[in-house]
Amino acid sequence: MPLQLTSLVTAMRGVGDARAAALASLGIMSVGDLLHHYPRGYQCRGDVRSAADALSLAADGSMAAVSMILTVSAEPSFRVIRRGMSILKFRAFDESGICDITYFNQNYLKDTFHTGGTFRFFGRVSMEGKRLCMTAPIWEPVIPGRELPAVVPVYPLASGLTQKFLSGLIREALAHVGGQLPETLPADLMRRESLCTLRFALSNIHFPPDMTALSTARRRLIFEEFFEMGLAMAALTAPESTPGHRMTDTDAAPLLELLPYELTGAQKRSVAEIAADLASGNKMNRILMGDVGSGKTVVAASAAYIAAKNGYQTAIMAPTEILAVQHYREMEPLFAQLGIRSACLVGSLTAAKKKKVHAEIASEEDPVQIVIGTHALLSAGVEFPRLGLVIEDEQHRFGVMQRAALAEKDALAHMLVMSATPIPRTLSLVACGGLAVSRLDEMPPGRQVVDTFVVDERYRERLNGFIRRQVDEGHQVYVVCPSVEEEKKLKITDDPEELASILLDGQLEDDKPPLKAAVDYAAKLAEIFPDLQVGFVHGKMKTADKDRVMRAFTEGEMHILVSTTVIEVGVNVPNATLMIVENAERFGLAQLHQLRGRVGRGKAKSYCVLVSDSKAETARARLEVLHRNHNGYAIAEEDLRLRGPGDFLKNGGIVRQHGTMPLTLASGMGDTDMMECAFDAARTLLAEDPGLTLPEHAPLRDAVSQVRQAASSTMN
Repeated sequence: MPLQLTSLVTAMRGVGDARAAALASLGIMSVGDLLHHYPRGYQCRGDVRSAADALSLAADGSMAAVSMILTVSAEPSFRVIRRGMSILKFRAFDESGICDITYFNQNYLKDTFHTGGTFRFFGRVSMEGKRLCMTAPIWEPVIPGRELPAVVPVYPLASGLTQKFLSGLIREALAHVGGQLPETLPADLMRRESLCTLRFALSNIHFPPDMTALSTARRRLIFEEFFEMGLAMAALTAPESTPGHRMTDTDAAPLLELLPYELTGAQKRSVAEIAADLASGNKMNRILMGDVGSGKTVVAASAAYIAAKNGYQTAIMAPTEILAVQHYREMEPLFAQLGIRSACLVGSLTAAKKKKVHAEIASEEDPVQIVIGTHALLSAGVEFPRLGLVIEDEQHRFGVMQRAALAEKDALAHMLVMSATPIPRTLSLVACGGLAVSRLDEMPPGRQVVDTFVVDERYRERLNGFIRRQVDEGHQVYVVCPSVEEEKKLKITDDPEELASILLDGQLEDDKPPLKAAVDYAAKLAEIFPDLQVGFVHGKMKTADKDRVMRAFTEGEMHILVSTTVIEVGVNVPNATLMIVENAERFGLAQLHQLRGRVGRGKAKSYCVLVSDSKAETARARLEVLHRNHNGYAIAEEDLRLRGPGDFLKNGGIVRQHGTMPLTLASGMGDTDMMECAFDAARTLLAEDPGLTLPEHAPLRDAVSQVRQAASSTMN
């Protein structure tokens, strides 16, 4: 039976149960899925260099991979170094020079590289003394009359799959079902935007003859992703009038008059927007976005005060006990002065105290009006007789089901979510879905600027001295690492394709600086500073252990806290004056800005040091944005420009609360303009055919339906 787009991959040659399971782990179930399993990068093997050129590159310490066409000058030598480790070496040459080539654990290659054989070798070059060397390069025989590919795809793999096998499978799929691909984009739109056909795009995203064809293919597929996303999001952004509790007394002045400062214009505007929602009789679904230190908490307190004045309860849910307790300590004294009862409900309370708080919340006669807590608010024993408002802080830390569980305690309760991740205006449609948006785009007066520096390992000794100076002055230090434990050493692989995989930024994967790990680096700092208290915290720790360490740091019992990004939000330690971020190139700018916001909260001058040994120009450019800019919205816009909306949406995680839209290619400079263009085209089409009911739009309707299903399936 001929292959179809819907045929299972087991219908293809060489795909048994084991490989089918490996493909399934990559999301590949059908032949059609294979076509949309895009490369994660490409090897540009067509730029062939001479041995002399490669020698110059190696001598300069270049980390780039190169192609050379060389002839084997002598039969390979083979020897066993130790049990489980063998080495194969030979010498190859061109008219400009000689290169020594080495393979590990690939003794079968001694029957491949015979004297006089000519091959194209691709990999990283190095120097041993004055000799040019390559270790485990990818090789291809040079056969007269057969053209070698200039651009070769590199795919995401799973255990049991190789680049060669997966590439061959995709090539076979294209040959059999490429003609069955339905064109989803309207013909007039393709002409207007100069977009290639879907068949051309898929053929050339996988096997481009050159970079021009690859660029043409990517442009079509990226545009299509944004276009379908724009159509899919239309359903989420359609205005809805769901009934909600009507709160007629919206005057927050009595609370605000207790504050020792005046609200910023942005805060006043946001309070007014929320008050209007609460008075409308329709259910509020609003996101309050504000930079670190912009004053979101007092806006949330104003909303809770309005709810209390109208006889309703408010549930404020924070992602960690530290943050929940922090909010309670800030808000409770204000509410107490106004005769409003509040309570804190967190997991570490004793059973007796939890029972008491539960009873106070559930009281019909005199219930607690404002409850601040963690996931404990979701437990079955928590009953709100008059729940009118739900506030979630750091909303991206909660899943959709968690939000729904809290909101279901009263179907008419209003919803306010807060985020300290400033979202670029161009992405608000995608990131916020049907939520109304309030922006705190002003900073309260007096907020200090944290001096930010970008350094590499050459500054390590000076950096350690700076840590010592800050602690000697009575302050505390954060050190953030990208991983929990040290990366496992990679075993030498039998598949040379995996040893020289170039990412789209042109950097070799194994050229990326090694990751600093929180556990190991904490131990190292304890050796360097034996007289100081050094602790570590990470997301894999038990909640009780994590809270114990955080509490010790918050109360000043610890000098240096080494952490993963678990401290990204919610920690308020005014005595901490230095933030060090290791492998800073591994973080998004929004994350780095959040981390920087952990210091500068007291009166003492504060600093942020970003440590990176990355040689990638884009990485260095991104870090320099932090050095010269302190406005979260401006940083987010620059991050969007440098990384593109695809990376911003996926890695920044700003749509996690709605399910991640299936963006796979959209990233890199220039994608932002394409996104706006595609969204405009989606709005134009929906104005002409709101339900996509016209016959010519049937394939597009099906594609949009799949986008919505994919987004909803990722909600957690």
